[in-house]
Amino acid sequence: MPFDAAWVIAWARLAADAVRERREELTALDAAIGDGDHGENLDRGLHAAVAALDEAQAAGRGPATPTEALKTVATTLITTAGGAAGLLLGTACLRAARAAQAAGGDDGRIDTAGVARILHEACAGAQSRGRAEPGDKTMVDAWYPAAEAAQLAADEGLGPVEAIERAARAAAEGAAATEPLRARKGRASYLGERSRGHRDPGAESTAILLAAAARAARRSRDAADED
Repeated sequence: MPFDAAWVIAWARLAADAVRERREELTALDAAIGDGDHGENLDRGLHAAVAALDEAQAAGRGPATPTEALKTVATTLITTAGGAAGLLLGTACLRAARAAQAAGGDDGRIDTAGVARILHEACAGAQSRGRAEPGDKTMVDAWYPAAEAAQLAADEGLGPVEAIERAARAAAEGAAATEPLRARKGRASYLGERSRGHRDPGAESTAILLAAAARAARRSRDAADED
């Protein structure tokens, strides 16, 4: 079951709800090694993105493809989220939108190979904007294993739902693995050895976002099975 624009919209809604639920946790993680605004910024940006999607749909110009939906999310995050989170995640979503356009067929729907391509480009966007590599204790430590897991699912011939589920699990593991790392990028890097023992907030929020993507995918599959 390839993904369409409805999947991206459902993903954005679920992500906004999940981040709001865990906003204080994300803020606390960021307060330990950063500016302490990650949860608030991401909450604001994602709810603004949902509002932008709702406004477009109410005006009869709602996104018809995953590319259009991802572009709306990307541009809203960049302009409203604030801080590093807005730029990094906005850039990741913008690169994902371009990948979706390249991967989609005539109707823009995304198959497993497309999922892998989207996540790879999202990771590349976060890397280019933050000049980070895996192991630097950033959100890349969640995006990178997620993209690798999705590619492996594609290579094994699995469906897009299975691919995004694997990606979500890999992102969660990647986020947890940032705890013992010494930060080499961003404000956290100023702490040196004191950055060890703290989970990177960007990696954790990435895991939350991809868990929401997996939930949206499962709901789409279940709804299709009932029809």
